[in-house]
Amino acid sequence: MERNQELRLTIETVASDGRSLARMDRHVVFVEGGAVGDVLDVRIRRVRRRFAEAEILAIVRPGPDRVAPRCPYVGSCGGCQWQHIAYQAQLELKRQHVSDALERIGGVEHPEVLPVVGMRDPFYYRNKMEFSFGDRWMDRQELERLREEGPASGERFALGLHIPQRFDKVLDVHECWLQSAQSTAIVNVVRAFARERALSVYSTLRHEGYLRNLVIRQSRNTAELMVNLVTSEDRPALMAEFCTAVLRAVPEITTVVNNITARKSQVAVGDEERVLHGPGFITEHLGQWRFRISANSFFQTNTAQTELLYEEVRRSAQLAPGDTVYDLYSGTGTIAIVLSRDARSVIGIESAPTAVVDAHRNASLNGVTNCTFLEGDLKERLTRGGSWMTDRPDVVVMDPPRAGVHEKVLAEIERIGPRRIVYVSCNPATQARDLQILSRSYRIERLQPFDMFPHTRHVENIATLQKA
Repeated sequence: MERNQELRLTIETVASDGRSLARMDRHVVFVEGGAVGDVLDVRIRRVRRRFAEAEILAIVRPGPDRVAPRCPYVGSCGGCQWQHIAYQAQLELKRQHVSDALERIGGVEHPEVLPVVGMRDPFYYRNKMEFSFGDRWMDRQELERLREEGPASGERFALGLHIPQRFDKVLDVHECWLQSAQSTAIVNVVRAFARERALSVYSTLRHEGYLRNLVIRQSRNTAELMVNLVTSEDRPALMAEFCTAVLRAVPEITTVVNNITARKSQVAVGDEERVLHGPGFITEHLGQWRFRISANSFFQTNTAQTELLYEEVRRSAQLAPGDTVYDLYSGTGTIAIVLSRDARSVIGIESAPTAVVDAHRNASLNGVTNCTFLEGDLKERLTRGGSWMTDRPDVVVMDPPRAGVHEKVLAEIERIGPRRIVYVSCNPATQARDLQILSRSYRIERLQPFDMFPHTRHVENIATLQKA
């Protein structure tokens, strides 16, 4: 097998990294954009000792799972890698990825993974979108046209989403099926405003320019809508004009803020914040609970699925009125607050100071008095103990980052010995690794995956463990 060689392949499956997979002789061939059963003509782009990577030249015969994507940017944008795969097939792929990780990494023989809890409508599901300003990505035809005609004013300006694996190129997005029609309207208004005034975009290569990010947050249950423009410097007069323009175009907007940062990183968070209109935050409901979400707060991105996910956590915990719960990696306190009505006390531990502040605020907003939130490194908190550990937990709930749980934290959980553990994970591989360690003292009782990000490879899984 050689680079630039053209082959005809049949796609056998889709790997956990989202790429489709075929086999040719002794090689595994990864293909972006394939679906199970597709017969494809491909060109080999890269060859390694045990695998190769290829690009699609033509779809000879589509597989049974292939559908026409709604979005015109599929294939260029990295937001929805699986829009070309039927939604029910996506859910089964995700269930299989959880099962494969548990079997191969966790050592669980024939794991009983329940069907993935999917969405009734897998479009317009995000409550937050981060768009970037930058140098516009162009396909070959556009680049050839520019070479012939010469670049027009503003030709390279873009507001949209980064091209996969290209931090310096942005796809200029005029339509997106991830958040809402209102969100798309805001993006187009902001683009027009910036181009009319010839505003510069921030360059991550030169570390200069004004416009950095546009962040839109939208409540699903209160209809509140936030526009947050992230810039590299403070320009009050210009921001007053900006605020007037977006409110005139989209009057449903309830708050407008300007975050300002000179950081070189691409994180859409400001060091300073100016509230231009409204309260500077939006409010969201999860069941009976209310949560205040500011521009830089963390909140689960899929509101509808989060309600179902948290109800599964509550049901799996099987709490009694006298129970003490440890909520590890407690974030802004959402899970702790949801569990508070069923337990005597909930203790949350979180390393991010701003998240702990938000957690206290959320508890106060909901009149919850039996939740305590502690700031600090989880490993240090558990191993060193303290007066807060007077009440040993009956149940431990944990929702760690993608890297999973530190081995010393797992050892301390085993030592403390709660009767039940509810482990929420966004990474089946690291969860499977951690469950293998916990299997020394606990048995898996239930495995329930959730689809929090339709049309992507990502899957959330809740593992419920009972003390053996």
